[in-house]
Amino acid sequence: MLYIGIDLGTSSVKLLLMDEKGNIKNIVSREYPLYFPKPGWSEQNPQDWYEQSIEGMKELLEGFDPKQVGGISFGGQMHGLVILDKEDQVIRPAILWNDGRTTKECRYLNEEIGKETLSAYTANIAFTGFTAPKLLWVKENEPENFARIEKIMLPKDYLAYRLTGVHCTDVSDASGMLLFDVKNRTWSEEMCEICGIRKEQLAGIYESYETVGTVLPETAEELGMTDHVKVAAGAGDNAAAAVGTGTVGEGSCNISLGTSGTIFISSRKFGVDQNNALHAFAHANGHYHLMGCMLSAASCNKWWMEEIIGTKDYAGEQKAVEKLGENHVYFLPYLMGERSPHNDPDARGTFIGMTMDTTRADMTQAVLEGVIFALRDSLEVARSLGIKIERTKICGGGAKSPLWKKMAADILNVKVDVIESEEGPALGGAMLAAVADGAFGSVEEAAEKIVRIVETIEPEPELVEKYEARYRQFKEIYPLCREVYPKII
Repeated sequence: MLYIGIDLGTSSVKLLLMDEKGNIKNIVSREYPLYFPKPGWSEQNPQDWYEQSIEGMKELLEGFDPKQVGGISFGGQMHGLVILDKEDQVIRPAILWNDGRTTKECRYLNEEIGKETLSAYTANIAFTGFTAPKLLWVKENEPENFARIEKIMLPKDYLAYRLTGVHCTDVSDASGMLLFDVKNRTWSEEMCEICGIRKEQLAGIYESYETVGTVLPETAEELGMTDHVKVAAGAGDNAAAAVGTGTVGEGSCNISLGTSGTIFISSRKFGVDQNNALHAFAHANGHYHLMGCMLSAASCNKWWMEEIIGTKDYAGEQKAVEKLGENHVYFLPYLMGERSPHNDPDARGTFIGMTMDTTRADMTQAVLEGVIFALRDSLEVARSLGIKIERTKICGGGAKSPLWKKMAADILNVKVDVIESEEGPALGGAMLAAVADGAFGSVEEAAEKIVRIVETIEPEPELVEKYEARYRQFKEIYPLCREVYPKII
């Protein structure tokens, strides 16, 4: 049998074809537009997701027998607000995870409703990217659209709906909406009341590996598939990436260097840190996880390379970086504001420390280091909870950079395990589809049989010591800039 994993990203959809033994048979990607109607806003058209996913599946299956497809599932960009009317038509463009328009709504939730109350209801506090603040924004600013809402969905769940006709979501993605009682894996009636919605407007909840339906006959015919292809609920991109990297055991860790950056720590038990600096979410394997999320990671490097210095020769630029642990230039990677652990939508990207002898390579190095320093901020929160992280997997576009992986090992002082496939969410989606179809008995079994470590990067003690000093300097910069950021927006 064959299984399709669909990674619905922010700039493109990646589709992966896997057989029942976990061998990757094909991968394709298709791009779609990203819109910025106002500074700090970020939107997409859900129809673009669907059209490119359908065309992508056709391309993916070229040279293969579509009738061998047994299941489809997803990893998807989290938190995005997709609202449908009573005819199941999209009401307005989706407001994405990296949209920063909800500062007022987050302040209301965190300060008037209260962080302790939110944490009690959902295990999390309000961040500008989360879905509930977006709903409050629509309610306040687009009341005519709010009144038309019949269903509230997340990006990947819109794809699942278009494929099956079922309004569904999974526990990991729902965890990032601030509408979900993570501990009890159910919708929070209190949060529905706060946001002025009915539970009936929310989708049905499934575990990530559960079947929500089968591909609609007309869609199956268009794709050449049988009409009994199972569609599993899938997972938020980070939980799907964790499945794809085998990060499913107690205390196992994964770092994702994608458009956003995350540090993901799997746990069998539910837990919340005292200041809610890390997200406490349900995991795709039926358990839980803690996650620190920064809004700009590999996207910082893309911005620096293509928009500022005007090149796409990423590897060539990185070859000029030589003096690790000795850079006096620092970069705060807050190009879209920041989430974990600062929760500051006003934060901005910042270079500091340049002198007349600063080189282009120093600036490139600072961007790469700044992303890992910011991930370490979240890792330090986990360590403060007594969680010992000695090694981590790594995935995402940034994981293709040998230099960036080395920086991760030395700055975080952990062993970095490189896996055979760095496809993360797409592979995780395919694995969830295989579990739903019965090819594996559990997510853990699928991970054990499919995920293979091919290299381990050990931290170098000398560089660990140098980077320890650099990190101590790095973490002093944001508090000094915090009061300035709102004044320069």
